[in-house]
Amino acid sequence: MGATHGVEITGPLNDRFDEILTDDALALVAELHRTFESRRQELLTARAAREARVAAGEDLDFLPETRHIREDDGWRVAPPAPGITDRRVEITGPTDRKMTINALNSGAKVWLADFEDANTPLWENMIEGQLNLRDALDRTIDFTSPQGKTYALKEDPALATIVVRPRGWHLDEKHVLVDGGRVSGGIVDFALYFFHSAQRQIAKGKGPYFYLPKMQSHLEARLWNDIFVLAQERLGIPRGTIRATCLIETIPAAFEMEEILYELREHSAGLNAGRWDYLFSIIKTHRTRGRRFLLPERNAVTMTAPMMRAYTELLVKTCHKRGAHAIGGMAAFIPSRRDEEVNRNAFAKVRDDKSRESGDGFDGSWVAHPDLVPIAGEIFDGVLGDRPHQIDKQRPDVEVTAADLLAVDKTPGGVTLAGLRGNINVALQYLAAWMGGNGAVAVHNLMEDAATAEISRSQIWQWLHNDVTLDDGPEVTAALVRRIIDEELVTIRESLGAAFDEGLYEQAKELFTEVALDDDYVDFLTLPAYERMP
Repeated sequence: MGATHGVEITGPLNDRFDEILTDDALALVAELHRTFESRRQELLTARAAREARVAAGEDLDFLPETRHIREDDGWRVAPPAPGITDRRVEITGPTDRKMTINALNSGAKVWLADFEDANTPLWENMIEGQLNLRDALDRTIDFTSPQGKTYALKEDPALATIVVRPRGWHLDEKHVLVDGGRVSGGIVDFALYFFHSAQRQIAKGKGPYFYLPKMQSHLEARLWNDIFVLAQERLGIPRGTIRATCLIETIPAAFEMEEILYELREHSAGLNAGRWDYLFSIIKTHRTRGRRFLLPERNAVTMTAPMMRAYTELLVKTCHKRGAHAIGGMAAFIPSRRDEEVNRNAFAKVRDDKSRESGDGFDGSWVAHPDLVPIAGEIFDGVLGDRPHQIDKQRPDVEVTAADLLAVDKTPGGVTLAGLRGNINVALQYLAAWMGGNGAVAVHNLMEDAATAEISRSQIWQWLHNDVTLDDGPEVTAALVRRIIDEELVTIRESLGAAFDEGLYEQAKELFTEVALDDDYVDFLTLPAYERMP
């Protein structure tokens, strides 16, 4: 496609892509880009500057300049919007055709339709996902598997509400250029969905709703709010129709929860405890700060660790103080069709996790598989009953200090050879699938997304640069990591047999070695990974 009003599409125009990439939709993309790109770049620069201050020894803290917002008890966010008043169970997943139908049919109240961490940003995935969402709203979607199984939507009242997660501010869309420059992936995802599907959602008595990922400051939330205002004006949609739930999945954002709600208050639908990316952010932000900020291996860090309790309890208190939903973290278990003992143990952990969240005051929580919807639903039903939420449950008992949020060294657990192997094994399997176009990957009965690979490679980088010795073995060195990479590839090859894709695993090995072992730490592994993709 040639330039249209300064817009150039460099990706292939597959079947029906022209239905999404219309002149009017691209005009909205272009206006948002031209209006806000300089601010996006300034905010990304501000991220790097704050990280440099932390690396130099400054501890994160609550902002003195926004103290008046935190201390003003008079403001509230907008009341819950139609379709997202009751959010007791939310299912997450990418926007491929089969997942779209299964997620909407799952019995969950909300489907997080993911263009971000559970999705690989292949051009085809991004535009086909937009088509699938529009087709679902038009009830023209169906799917037949290679085995001949057919999938179709239930009646509208039984379907989950679609809440779209666009890409984070750090990601570009290289196949959409405006005036010769790449557009923010988040703006592309938001604008195309909003243009094509906002009125369709309104016609169903709901609205255009979003999950906003990876933000690190209230100023990044302000940018989203200004984008929402302009987009609603351009389409003649009443201001405040858009609602957005912000993921508190970076450690800097944990210190600005109230300010983030304040910036989005007329468009706010609450906050979510995105706990796996939160762990990644803690490691990334403090990776050069020595042993005070060394976490134990990934699987040893639980939600009962003091720093995680501080984070989640502060989130609930903050949301309910301001009249907003607090949404809990992910139950990532994938039920086994062959091992009932695995299922029993995993279901018990899911029940414990959701019981703790509902008891703490969360208004709902995430699951990764339809089989977990009834379990999570049962737990939240027991607390909520017929009420749509428990925003009235205030938490005046909760007092969280900066030191509580930064108490990394109080996290129990160690670093073992098995933990090192586990990080490498899971990351290789995930990255091979990611490079092949699949961003939501079942590994060892868990649904993994990009956060798992980020934690895994960041821990190894941190262990290497802090001379960590394993509890049951040698010091973590580059030579040891390289040897285990090769050994785990053999294990994976033997496990997968004919399904092992030599080319994809070679790419995964190369990428993982780069982002785990290079002295120059890349902020997000998806950045170099994306540049390797067509």
